[in-house]
Amino acid sequence: MKLSENSKLNQEQAMANYDSAEAVFDSGLFYDAPDLPQPRKRMAQISLNLSKLSIAELIQSANNIKTAMTGNATFTTPNPSLANIGSLITNLTNTNNVYETGQLTQKTNLTNRDAAAQALMDSLVALAGYVQSVSMGDAAKIQSAGMSVKGARSATQLPEQVGNLAVTAGDNAGELDLQWDSISGAKSYEVQISPDPITATSWIAQPSVTRSKAVILNLASGTRMWLRVRAVNAAGLGAWSDVATKIVP
Repeated sequence: MKLSENSKLNQEQAMANYDSAEAVFDSGLFYDAPDLPQPRKRMAQISLNLSKLSIAELIQSANNIKTAMTGNATFTTPNPSLANIGSLITNLTNTNNVYETGQLTQKTNLTNRDAAAQALMDSLVALAGYVQSVSMGDAAKIQSAGMSVKGARSATQLPEQVGNLAVTAGDNAGELDLQWDSISGAKSYEVQISPDPITATSWIAQPSVTRSKAVILNLASGTRMWLRVRAVNAAGLGAWSDVATKIVP
């Protein structure tokens, strides 16, 4: 069957347009257009932020990770092993418990000591009132009671208690810097340190210094140390300062 002249013309026009630059193929895309570039998948990075965690938070985070990785089909050969991580968690938990117990005990001891000191001072103030009344302000009688008189300096007066003891990290690992208020009339200062926890026999004497500062050397990094200072003059030894504590850098 022969096509009509109009049908032939329409068919020829359609074939011509099929490969033309302006032609589109079905979906609106250019039939011969190049493939569009595919976006790259961004690689995620782990964020632990361990330095910002407290000890309790560190233990909890480690336990969460250990639990999540136990039997995890993606991570079949952890390195270090989860058994090793578990041992480290147990060790930290135990040592932290010992430390916190020691801290609690030390705080209780400090509170009891301060209460005892305040009770003694209150009684001495009351006793001073009695001596003042009975002596009627006679300096010799007051001094005969072992009490000082305002405005009179005694060569046998012990130095005052050292105050404002501050401890900071030294310039190098294993060093601590100490500084405190100077005491009038002090000839030197005695310094003692103690590892944690403090006991009656744990204090270790350090070299005496003549200025109100000292450097403690050769300490084990990462250990907690307690420190105290007292002044010395011709009359003898002053009272120990309040203790200060610092983890050795």
